[in-house]
Amino acid sequence: MVAAQTVQLPLYALFVAALLLAGGWWLTLRTLKSIACGTQVEQPERDWSVPVIDASAEGDSLFHRWDVRFKIVALLGFAFLVVATRSPWSALIAVLLSLTAVFVAKLPLRRSLQRLLAISGFLSMFLLIMPLTAVTRPGDTLLIFGHLDWLSFNLRGLQLALAIAGKACAVALLMEPLLATASLPRTVEGLTRLGVPEKVGQMILLAHRYIFVFIEESRRMMVGMQVRGFQRRGNVETLRVMGNFLGMLFVRSFERTQRVYDAMQARGYQGRFPAPFYFKMSAGDWLHASVWLLLGVALLLFDRLGGC
Repeated sequence: MVAAQTVQLPLYALFVAALLLAGGWWLTLRTLKSIACGTQVEQPERDWSVPVIDASAEGDSLFHRWDVRFKIVALLGFAFLVVATRSPWSALIAVLLSLTAVFVAKLPLRRSLQRLLAISGFLSMFLLIMPLTAVTRPGDTLLIFGHLDWLSFNLRGLQLALAIAGKACAVALLMEPLLATASLPRTVEGLTRLGVPEKVGQMILLAHRYIFVFIEESRRMMVGMQVRGFQRRGNVETLRVMGNFLGMLFVRSFERTQRVYDAMQARGYQGRFPAPFYFKMSAGDWLHASVWLLLGVALLLFDRLGGC
C-alpha cells in the first residue's frame, strides 16, 4: 500500500495559487455573465403572472418533435448515468454532450448560461472546501505550503470537486432541452402517463403557476410598507412588522387559494384536469431515446474502464 505523498511548497505559492484561482473563477463568471447579457434580446414587458419555463415550446427541432415520454425517460436516464461517473474527464464530456443538446434543440444560450450562473456560488464552495477537507488516503498527493502542516491541499479532493462541478453543470444544461422544448402541461401529462400520480402532476402545475403570483403579491406588500416609511433594522419593532407581513401574506395566499378552487369548480373541475394531449410513439422516438441511453452507458464505461 503506497503512503500519501507530500509535496512541500513555499508559503508564497499559496497566495499566488489563491490569486490565480480567484482570478480565473472571476474571469469565468464575468465571461458567462457577459455572454448571457449580450445574447439577450430586447423584449416588451411580459406578464409577471405567466411563467416562462416553457417559452421555447413552440420551436421546431429534434427535441421539440420528440415524444415527451421518451424524452423524459432518456434524458433523466442519461442524467443519472452522468451522476454515476467519477472522473473529471467524464464530467467534461458530459458537459459537452449537454451543450450539444442545447444547440440541437435551438434554445437560447442565455437561459442555459443563467442556470450555470445560478449554481456557480454553490459549486465554488465545493472547489474551495473539498481539497482542504478530503480524508487522506494511501496514494494521495498532498501539497503543504510553508510550515502550515495543518493546511494540506489534497489533489484527489480537487479532482472530486471538479467532477462534482462538471456533473452538476451537465445536468443543469440538460434541463433546458428537457423542460423548454414542450409545454409544461404536456410534460406533466407525460409524467402522469409514465406512472406519476395524477394529484402530484396537478400540484406541480398549480404550484408553478401561483408561486409567481404570491411572489408578486409579497413584492407589492413590501413596496407598500416602504412607501409608509418602513426600514429594516435589527430591532424588535422590525421583527414585529415582518411577523405581521408574513402573517398577512399567508392569509392573502389562503384566501386566493380558496377563490381559485371555487373558480375551478365553477368551470367543472371534478378532481382532474382535462388532458387534451394525445401521445403517439414512432420509431424515431425509440431511436433517439436509445441513442441518449447508449451515450450514457458508454460514458459510464469510459469512466470505469478508461483509467481516467
